[in-house]
Amino acid sequence: MAEVKTKKEIQPIRIVMAERAPEIRVLDFKEVPVGYSDEQAISEAGRCLGCKNRPCRGGCPVGIDCGGFVEKIAQGDFYGAVKLVKEKNLLPAVTGRVCPQTEQCEGACLVGKKGEAVGIGGLERFVADYEMKHGVVLPDKAEPTGRSVAVVGSGPSGLTVAADLIQLGHEVVIYEALHEPGGVLIYGIPEFRMPKRIVAAQIDDLKKLGVQIKLNHVIGKTFTIDDLLQIHDAVFLGVGAGAPVFLNIPGENLIGVYSANEYLTRSNLMRAYDFPRWDTPLNVGKKVAVIGGGNVAMDASRTALRLGAEKVYMIYRRTRTEMPARAEEVRHTLEEGVELLELRNPTRILGDQESRVEAIVLNHMRLGEADKSGRRRPQPVPDSEHSLEVDTVVIAIGQKPNPLVTAATLDLQMDKYGYIKIDHYTMATSKEGVYAGGDIAGWGANVIRAMGDGRKAAKSIHDYIMSIGLAGNAVANR
Repeated sequence: MAEVKTKKEIQPIRIVMAERAPEIRVLDFKEVPVGYSDEQAISEAGRCLGCKNRPCRGGCPVGIDCGGFVEKIAQGDFYGAVKLVKEKNLLPAVTGRVCPQTEQCEGACLVGKKGEAVGIGGLERFVADYEMKHGVVLPDKAEPTGRSVAVVGSGPSGLTVAADLIQLGHEVVIYEALHEPGGVLIYGIPEFRMPKRIVAAQIDDLKKLGVQIKLNHVIGKTFTIDDLLQIHDAVFLGVGAGAPVFLNIPGENLIGVYSANEYLTRSNLMRAYDFPRWDTPLNVGKKVAVIGGGNVAMDASRTALRLGAEKVYMIYRRTRTEMPARAEEVRHTLEEGVELLELRNPTRILGDQESRVEAIVLNHMRLGEADKSGRRRPQPVPDSEHSLEVDTVVIAIGQKPNPLVTAATLDLQMDKYGYIKIDHYTMATSKEGVYAGGDIAGWGANVIRAMGDGRKAAKSIHDYIMSIGLAGNAVANR
């Protein structure tokens, strides 16, 4: 362990990762940050205090030894660093790009108490990219156990469950409804924030370990959960919350109104951004209004610019201070020219004679007392309605569970909002042998939190399937 440095020896300013200029990057879907060089990574890692108790580790939902891998980078041991990361996380190239590190590992960094926290997220991305360039090192696997697990959904929680269980020696089969694996990582996050090749490479590592992936399998239609339990010893549900939430205002049925889910899926998974080479056009007008203030709203706004919109408005009923999106995403969005209309709320959408969007009507808002989220509750200002000329509206105010998977299983308990009820310590559902995590469990999870769910579920599943007799399990009956 390196000696703990004095405060005087610590550089309080983070080494800034270079980014492509806004006026250049808005013209394409290439990634915005360019990553650290070897020298920059070593220098940034050298800012670490080498704390004994490593509070950064406690801030990570999957328990990565952040201080440990940062120390190895500072020593120039890049392979040692990535090996340490992958003891807890087989998707470091993903989490290094999209985790809210400022609220988690970096938020707990002691360097950040007096200056800028060590750039743990950028360093994780660095070692993951280094490994992909110089040769992937796969972890060891335990001897086969003869047990089998079905993982429904190939998003962050499902991939984490699969990674952990395959290393424990179990057979793992992922059932994915879409034609490409990756879940929200592939259909929800744009190329400029999460390149598809990165997701594909991380999933390929799981395949090399022996994880099977069956595409175009819609659980609830192709198979029910009960069907899966006849084939496998346990089932993990990581299906996300893919049904869009709408505003329930007049005009939402007009041509030119999209849910963010449809808008981003058509752009990301179906490659509308590459039309006409990919035959999935996405009709983007000249003036686009995006409703919401989360990461999805940022993604939709920036996608609209890249698809040719001349003007993009982001309409948010609170202020920039209350936005739930990552600060970096907000900064990127505004740098690229999206206009933020704070303290505005839509009341209706207006259409022309052909039922196409021509304007959105907004109320001015003011902030009252704090609500359950801790943010001040927006309230309409009387007699403040005004219209904004737009021809496309993208609604990015959240998602809810799709009932397709759960409706086919009567003994799976749900809450009043349609989320699966789980024991949050074990991730077990009310149905024996069935576990769940991520958005479908009602967390409103980000990628790394969903992965944390997957880690807890994998441990519980392992304990469960190793406790049942081989003679009576599903594998023996196949």
